[in-house]
Amino acid sequence: MITSPQNPKLKLVRALQSRAKARRKENAFIVEGVRLFEEAVKANWPIRFVLYDRSLSDRGQDILNSLNAIDIEEVDSALLNDISDTETSQGILAVLDDSPLPLPDSPTFLLIADQIRDPGNLGTLIRTAAAAGVDVVILPSGTTDAFAPKVLRAGMGAHFRLPIVMMTWDEINDRVQGLAVYVAEMQGDVAYTAANLTQACAVIIGGEAEGASPPARQLADAAIYVPMKDATESLNAAVAGAILLFEVARQRA
Repeated sequence: MITSPQNPKLKLVRALQSRAKARRKENAFIVEGVRLFEEAVKANWPIRFVLYDRSLSDRGQDILNSLNAIDIEEVDSALLNDISDTETSQGILAVLDDSPLPLPDSPTFLLIADQIRDPGNLGTLIRTAAAAGVDVVILPSGTTDAFAPKVLRAGMGAHFRLPIVMMTWDEINDRVQGLAVYVAEMQGDVAYTAANLTQACAVIIGGEAEGASPPARQLADAAIYVPMKDATESLNAAVAGAILLFEVARQRA
């Protein structure tokens, strides 16, 4: 059992929990809780090690018992709670390799999450993208780290089913060649239901405060909007994304 706060594994967890720079350097990230850990196991995601304490549920213990050749250690409950990113530890966390899913050769449905800085919004967008059938989620500079703990929790396992990749705008420009590119704008030119979303396309959802960035607007073929009652402020980025992504799915059904 790990009982020292100076244990190297605990030090690594603290760094990965708090700093995107550490996650990039170590090529690793953290999942917490039985549900997220179970999703990672189902996806056969590479696991470096697992930490748990005596509060772990029977369901969680069953998952641990099913694993072979995995580094698993029990931790003092107070220490596990101390390194947890949640208010109360759920009894288990794991360090996973950053092992990106392969990109499809000819994607027809892309989501570009531009300047989304709220972790909950980005995680919800990723979860929605997986549910709506998006092929790839692209993150330009200025968007929060997709593998930050709060983003992972909001994603509810979607990270293990959907390719998520960071790209520069030059790389994005190359990737969307041959696709229609739509940017969501409150004062757009085309209502979202009037846009032809049956064709291969990329949908850009801009940030909560300032909307889409200038490079996003330059890349777009058209600006689409969600009609709203007068005096209504712009929609939350995750809500707007859900409306637009499922409109793509509806039109293609």
